[in-house]
Amino acid sequence: MSLLKRLLALLAVSVCACSGNPWNSPYPATDAGKNILYSAFAERPKHLDPVQSYSSNEIQFTAQIYEPPLQYHYLKRPYELIPLAAAELPEARYFDREGKRLPATADAAQIAYTIYEISIKPGIRYQPHPAFARNEQGELLYHRLGAKELATIYKLSDFPHTGSRELTAEDYVFQIKRLAHPRLHSPILGLMSDYIVGLKEYSILLQTATVGQFQENGEAYLDLNNYPLEGAEVVDSHTYRVKIKGKYPQFMYWLAMPFFAPIPWEAERFYSQKGLAQKNINLDWYPVGTGPYMLTENNPNRLMTLERNPNFHGEAYPAEGMPGDAKAGFLDDAGKPLPFIDKVIFSRERESIPRWNKFLQGYYDASNIGSDSFDQAVQLTGQGEATVTEAMQEQGIRLETAVAASTNYMGFNMLDPVVGGTGKHGRESARKLRQAISIAVDYEEYVSIFANGRGVPAQGPIPPGIFGHREGREGLNHVVYDWVNGRPQRKPIEAARALLAEAGYPGGTDAKTGAPLVLYFDVTARGAEDKSSLDWMRKQFQKLNIQLVVRSTDYNRFQDKIRKGNAQIFEWGWNADYPDPENFLFLLHGLQLKVGNEGENAANYFNAEYNRLFDQMKNMENGPERQHIIDKMINILRHDAPWLWGYHPKDYGLYHAWYDNVKPNRLSNNNTKYFRIDAALREQKRREWNEPVMWPVVLGMILLAMILIPAIVVYRRKERGVGIKSDSGKIDNAGAYGTSE
Repeated sequence: MSLLKRLLALLAVSVCACSGNPWNSPYPATDAGKNILYSAFAERPKHLDPVQSYSSNEIQFTAQIYEPPLQYHYLKRPYELIPLAAAELPEARYFDREGKRLPATADAAQIAYTIYEISIKPGIRYQPHPAFARNEQGELLYHRLGAKELATIYKLSDFPHTGSRELTAEDYVFQIKRLAHPRLHSPILGLMSDYIVGLKEYSILLQTATVGQFQENGEAYLDLNNYPLEGAEVVDSHTYRVKIKGKYPQFMYWLAMPFFAPIPWEAERFYSQKGLAQKNINLDWYPVGTGPYMLTENNPNRLMTLERNPNFHGEAYPAEGMPGDAKAGFLDDAGKPLPFIDKVIFSRERESIPRWNKFLQGYYDASNIGSDSFDQAVQLTGQGEATVTEAMQEQGIRLETAVAASTNYMGFNMLDPVVGGTGKHGRESARKLRQAISIAVDYEEYVSIFANGRGVPAQGPIPPGIFGHREGREGLNHVVYDWVNGRPQRKPIEAARALLAEAGYPGGTDAKTGAPLVLYFDVTARGAEDKSSLDWMRKQFQKLNIQLVVRSTDYNRFQDKIRKGNAQIFEWGWNADYPDPENFLFLLHGLQLKVGNEGENAANYFNAEYNRLFDQMKNMENGPERQHIIDKMINILRHDAPWLWGYHPKDYGLYHAWYDNVKPNRLSNNNTKYFRIDAALREQKRREWNEPVMWPVVLGMILLAMILIPAIVVYRRKERGVGIKSDSGKIDNAGAYGTSE
């Protein structure tokens, strides 16, 4: 075949390739046009076991797999609890010390305990899983695994058989018991021990029971079925009771969280077998649930995949919502069976720029908006409202916004000898140091530069929209701000420098040693795009002549440092678990210390008066008296400054035209089942947006041909000339010597 023909054939193949999957597609061509949702994650989840999982990067998976008794209505605002696995909302029944039933209007001081009786819908079944597999005799197949059986097992799908069974009330009680398991370190054990009757004592009992507890095949296994818990008991196969100390109305919110989702004993027994944990075959890696999706691929350095649970019991899309929901299209699917999407593929993207580019190409269905892409995506109208730019509109991309029930803060480790302690429980100088830093770090500037105005500088831990938050002058943090011309104004840097001198560090040097003050800031590992924000933070400390050393690490290592109290200053945030001030104020409660108690008080802050007020406030109904106590608590926190209060973010999300039923809901995490994808429209747009530009290729091939063909023609002529000479017998193309005739 001539060179010209070869070039033309190559060009034809190239053109034909354009009619298939786009050249730059990161997905297999076999997935084109399928009912798949494409998303991304930055940090690998550490825990998928609901007894331990408590991070936002984990709940995006666990909430789709596990089914606690209750959930939040997807469309209604304010947030409203509705049944999920429960047949109906449980009623709180109050009792005095003698066990006499009290009316719902009883004073909290009279209530000795509360009972919630929860009935579970019949017919709910678990996803297929080898833990349930049985042989013909009804015996569990994989609960006595030996080295021979494990030799060919590397992942959960290597088990050839799976099984299932019906969900029972016992599974919910079993999970409540697991909160106290000494090897699982549940982050809510400390809090729940204050409420669930007998849970604290149960934890001590299990710690004793683990000593020398071995099963016949050698591995340590603690069978919780052998240890009853007073505060959680089975009534019948589909009913159980939870007994709470006193009155705690917020417990209903906890019943919508994965901590109270069911775990079958078969799964824990299966995963406890020797040799499985070493292969990452455990409940943290492979969840077992009854929800609409199950995790079928877990490669957290690259890909995580959720697929429909074939045993899902079914659920209908909401038939009612808020005024305007029908017009916005949120009720178009009313009453239709869930879920709508067959598969969800999460790809790991450590950097924001590749993720953003793939979103614009249609390879991710939604995207948040980083600071570097904000101007490209969002513009402000004359009325100050945010909308997408014309370029985004041309692509059919829409913007959804919502005020987040969240707070982003910088915490001080109160156990640290330099920044820790309060006037009553430590050094007064440390408190003044924290106050000085609180003034110096200008979060108004931070929100403007790095969040593009998408946030409200915080005056305390409670975000807007949650009871206890105060607006205006009433809500002012007088330690950091002055009220000037009807608005808060950060105190001048001179006030911070004066506090720093009072703390014993005039001009940023230790008055006793003359050494410069050096502080350490622990953050999760950052990409190059975050270097500017860390440089900005160093400059904030430099205003006080304090040297700030940034120590970055991955999120799992960061969590370990916080849990062990090895950080000095750290950056973190909190998304509301439920719409109550207790869910934010407990983050600084003394019984929630991270070090020692495995709680959520990452700053390890302890103030006896704050703790007393918290205990008084936590069980109260919203009203003036509760607000008064909250105000006192907030003032204590502002004075002690265990946090730089940071800011409350505003959520901005971008969604492609083919992505429907998206109504931002930060408390309802099990939202994937409501989403809908128009896969045909997505495939069409992907082809349009990623159509290769062929003319440079064609032109290049033509130029290459124009260069090569003359040279080849000359070469061929030369070859023919050599062949003519060979007829004389002197030279033969076939060998070194010719043959004479």
